[in-house]
Amino acid sequence: MSERLRQVRSTTEPRDADDSSRRTNVVYSAVRGLQAGFVATLIMTAFRLPIMRSLPPSANAWATYVSGGDPGDHPVVGLLLHVLYGTSAGAVFGGLFGLLSAERAIEPEQRGIVWGSVYGMALSAFGSQIMLEELLDVRLEADELTLFHAGHLVYGLALGAWVGSRTEGVSDPDVEYQYDEDG
Repeated sequence: MSERLRQVRSTTEPRDADDSSRRTNVVYSAVRGLQAGFVATLIMTAFRLPIMRSLPPSANAWATYVSGGDPGDHPVVGLLLHVLYGTSAGAVFGGLFGLLSAERAIEPEQRGIVWGSVYGMALSAFGSQIMLEELLDVRLEADELTLFHAGHLVYGLALGAWVGSRTEGVSDPDVEYQYDEDG
């Protein structure tokens, strides 16, 4: 097909093609977000465990709503739930990131880091206000709350950097990142 015919066709095709392309991009970004959510959760957990010296509050949720007993009795389930939550939240972020088209003027890595930080802090606010205080009746002390928020910021940074660096231009990283084998 000649170049001129492609140009005419692209301007006369129905918007369904754009919608299909956008849906494909969102799905692709959600898959990248799923991967990123897993990695970011591992990074966040590695950050928080030594400084908070406690399991993620998902063990509290399991003890409260499923098994009963003490949250300390469920360390493995608590960690698995934490990874499941973080991975799922990553997929949601990836899908939302795929919908962002208004800010194409800045690099995807920069967008990812900015929006990932915002997203991580939104998850932190939801986690501390709704999950901990309202559903689990857990009140963190000021220093614990600060570390809780810091952990979610680490999650958001890792999530956004991963999604941003892998959702655009991935099909040809040599072109996107202009790698040079000679230097």
